[in-house]
Amino acid sequence: MLTKGDNRHYFRMMVNAEVQLLINDPETGRTVDGICRDLSASGMSVDVDEPLEMGTLLRVRLDSANASIPPLDASAKVIRCSQESEEVYQLGLAFMALN
Repeated sequence: MLTKGDNRHYFRMMVNAEVQLLINDPETGRTVDGICRDLSASGMSVDVDEPLEMGTLLRVRLDSANASIPPLDASAKVIRCSQESEEVYQLGLAFMALN
């Protein structure tokens, strides 16, 4: 929900769904599992159990619960990482391309 002081260009939809983040690094090529908390046309907020550096490039996969809606498959960049608790980090991801 947009508030009076919120300067976002797109509405955010609150979500509580599992998401897979594939780190775009030829050496590691590993996947980090997370929980998508909100989603907009320009990005998403994801809770994970480890910090990721700002600027990290990712491939994002968010499956759909509705068979008629295709899963979200996007390239994204970490633009924010904040520690929310001892075991939870919240990432702000900006979409670069929808695949």
